Amino acid sequence: MIAFSFLHVEYLLQAALWTVILSLVAFVGGGSLGFVIALGRVSPSPTLRRLSSAYIQVVQGIPLLVVLFITYFGLAIAGFSLSPLVAAGMSFAVYCAAFLGEIWRGCIEAVPKTQWEASACLGFNRFEQLQKVILPQAFKIAIPSTVGFMVQIVKNTSLASVIGFLDLSRAGQIINNSTFQPFTVFGCVALIYFCICYPLSALSKHYERKLHVSNR
Repeated sequence: MIAFSFLHVEYLLQAALWTVILSLVAFVGGGSLGFVIALGRVSPSPTLRRLSSAYIQVVQGIPLLVVLFITYFGLAIAGFSLSPLVAAGMSFAVYCAAFLGEIWRGCIEAVPKTQWEASACLGFNRFEQLQKVILPQAFKIAIPSTVGFMVQIVKNTSLASVIGFLDLSRAGQIINNSTFQPFTVFGCVALIYFCICYPLSALSKHYERKLHVSNR
């Protein structure tokens, strides 16, 4: 049996870096698609609203683990061989887009309707209304919930280990299989996750308090 050492901690930290990278890929990809979906949800076009709503309902109704299997194993059968990082990044982007799109849709609709009416009276078209009046206010409202959702993204990256992605959780399993010291190994894993997630949670609460004071 190998004793848990600093080399193992270094290995965990390297894996934690890949966890952060996957989280950023998921947030950037999911955020880009989620923004389009949010705009579709508040679009005056019934077709766009139905399509955006259907995407959200379908993706939110499927477990993330199944999305990972479809992307990695399903596309491989279809002839598209993807690396674990690419497959995990695509899966998380698709999954996060559904949630971010719905979160941001709610934030856009939280802007008072009088803001739409006032900007229309100024002669703004819909694009100008969104760009100059609505989205800046919705962005402020969205900050706490968006930052809070990032915490969930970081923790959910542990599921990517099922397709061979070497994240923090998978690294902990590998080390534990050689050291047989689960309390030490996974305690260290939990501590690293906490160090990643706690600042995000604190940032979310900070902006939530700041927004509440601003609204008052």
